[in-house]
Amino acid sequence: MSKRSKAIILLCITATLWSTSGYLLILVNWNPIATTGTRSAFALIPLLLIFGKPRPLWQKEATIPILAAICYAAMLFTFVTANRLTTAANVIMLQYTSPVFVALMSVWLLKERVRKQDVITIIIVLFGMLLFFVGDMDTRGILGNLLALLSGIAMAGMAVCLRMMKDNTLIRPADAIMWGNILCVVLGMPFIVFFGVPAPLSWLGLALLGLFQLGLSYGLYVKAVKHVTALELTLVPIIEPLLNPIFVAIFAFQIPGVFAIIGGIVVIVAVTWNLVDKHRRGIEV
Repeated sequence: MSKRSKAIILLCITATLWSTSGYLLILVNWNPIATTGTRSAFALIPLLLIFGKPRPLWQKEATIPILAAICYAAMLFTFVTANRLTTAANVIMLQYTSPVFVALMSVWLLKERVRKQDVITIIIVLFGMLLFFVGDMDTRGILGNLLALLSGIAMAGMAVCLRMMKDNTLIRPADAIMWGNILCVVLGMPFIVFFGVPAPLSWLGLALLGLFQLGLSYGLYVKAVKHVTALELTLVPIIEPLLNPIFVAIFAFQIPGVFAIIGGIVVIVAVTWNLVDKHRRGIEV
């Protein structure tokens, strides 16, 4: 199995872990900024066990890692806050516009060629996701919708920055992720103190969100960075919003509608076709 194939498998596992966020966030009844900071504190535990302490960012070649850490933190804050202000369907739909922004950034910053099949895949994926959430989209929570879109832009910026770091010998992609979590903890600390201790069930949700849904998942995510394109870093994990409602259906008994099922099939087929066709043509990173 090639390194690229292994990286894609890691991304699929990452997407599975990410997909638990919808249900686990329901367990947490707390301020969103305090939630983000505490979640990141838990996330640091597996990241430190996997990669050791983060290398300092105050050194040469640190501009891109700093941007990656900021984008990562911005993505987490906007995602959690958006979930409190608008529907989960709106958040996922708007955040996963990120492949479009990645494609644009990759051409400009990475000089990566976005092939015709990538453009077709993006269009099909966006259409499939529109079908998936057509029954749940609403116009409520304009601020939440805006934050969800910003989360997608931040996710794209993070993916591109991590991709730009793949040959950085001083600072690893994992370092940027760990510093991003540290930034979330620092910014969330005043809110943690102000809003007090959450209920035991919220602590369970926070621990699961931090240790597995965020910490372990990004440990796998950064290991895949060197062996896939920036676009694939967002296209493969796009299966997250397809798995997310499955967990919600199992634990909260919310069954997806016909359009959701059709949209899910469309997205899975599009992403699979893109990756299989690249493998068949021998297109490597």
